[in-house]
Amino acid sequence: MLRNRSIGGTWVLGAALLAAGGGACGGAPDASDIQSSSALADNSLTANSLTANSLTANSLTANALRDPLSREFFKYVVSCALDEGQQIAMTIDGTKYTFDGSLGLAPEWARSRCDGSCQRWVSACVLARVDFLGVKREISIRGDNDALRPDWHEIHDYPVREAAYFGNLFADGKPRFLCLSPDQTNDERVCGPSLATCPMKVVGTCDDACGRGPFRSFDGCSDIGREGRGHTYAESITVFLQR
Repeated sequence: MLRNRSIGGTWVLGAALLAAGGGACGGAPDASDIQSSSALADNSLTANSLTANSLTANSLTANALRDPLSREFFKYVVSCALDEGQQIAMTIDGTKYTFDGSLGLAPEWARSRCDGSCQRWVSACVLARVDFLGVKREISIRGDNDALRPDWHEIHDYPVREAAYFGNLFADGKPRFLCLSPDQTNDERVCGPSLATCPMKVVGTCDDACGRGPFRSFDGCSDIGREGRGHTYAESITVFLQR
């Protein structure tokens, strides 16, 4: 059973953290232990799962996770936050569910509070992995975070810069945004055939909304589409696709 524990105005992801393949608790890795290949992720989170859920303690109780959409959403939360070798395991109505960590953007969240930066990194990662059609495909996600450092093969194989994603799914109203790479006019993977159907607010081109991050990513993106104005999200994630 997943348990939420209030700490300093927020909460711990779960006390059911297990090391993969064993029963002992798994620890959070140092940044030096994070492998560059972790910047590759699969995505098939549906827009319905995103809009029906937010990262609040109530939404992650076992009662809420009886809903398949909530479990789909939680799968991506854990995958984004925890590192490989970490898991959240719980039993709901007699059925055991296991949610695996992967990218390691906030491995400390398993044992301590998720502060503002943690919230925004996890949110950006979840937003970047939405797929309008719910199709599972591999994407490269990059940003100013050690867990998102790509290797040469990934940079070579995923050259098409799509968009940058940022927001805070923990906050009231679940603010969520994207900006388009300057060479893109739509984001069909996330928004579908029209930007009007997008489950996030499109703030324009990333050249106007953001600064420059590592590996051709965008950083410090503005929620009003003007760099340095409005609310700036340092925790922005840029998605790259194969040709």
